[in-house]
Amino acid sequence: MKTTKFLTLVTLVLVAFAFTVQAQRRTTKKSTTAKTTAATTAAAAAEIRAGAEKVSVQLNNVAKFNYFLGRIATGLEDMDAAARKTPLKEPTLSKHRTNRGAVVQGIRNLRAGLAALEVEFRTKPGLKRFEFQISGIADLVGQSEELAAGGQFTEGGRVLLQVIQKLSDTLVAMP
Repeated sequence: MKTTKFLTLVTLVLVAFAFTVQAQRRTTKKSTTAKTTAATTAAAAAEIRAGAEKVSVQLNNVAKFNYFLGRIATGLEDMDAAARKTPLKEPTLSKHRTNRGAVVQGIRNLRAGLAALEVEFRTKPGLKRFEFQISGIADLVGQSEELAAGGQFTEGGRVLLQVIQKLSDTLVAMP
């Protein structure tokens, strides 16, 4: 009888220890998961914040460029039309070619920055959910570049307005 009581008592103590150990394991997993989730959330928030800053920088770049393009586009197009009607003197023609080339190069530079931004949104996990808002901006700038290279600077500027809209929509969608 004493042996039975002793074995029963030992069994109850062992079962109690087993439940205590099991309860500690669950708590440890929950707190580890909570800590990991908090760290992941903080990292994602920082990634989103950095992404939003980069979108803002690119938005400013495109808006400023488009502002200046709007001011000179008509002049460049008028000069092209005048050159088709009557030959221009060499210094004037050279300066005009330089100006046209500078505009096209500026659009190429915009395209490079926007393509890098698109890649970043495609590859970073925290920014992936905003990818569809920003996708296609480099292609739009490519269209603007083609139009400008063809002498249609005003139309190229209109395409850049679509890029500005997409960048603005992306910023609005980001928390």
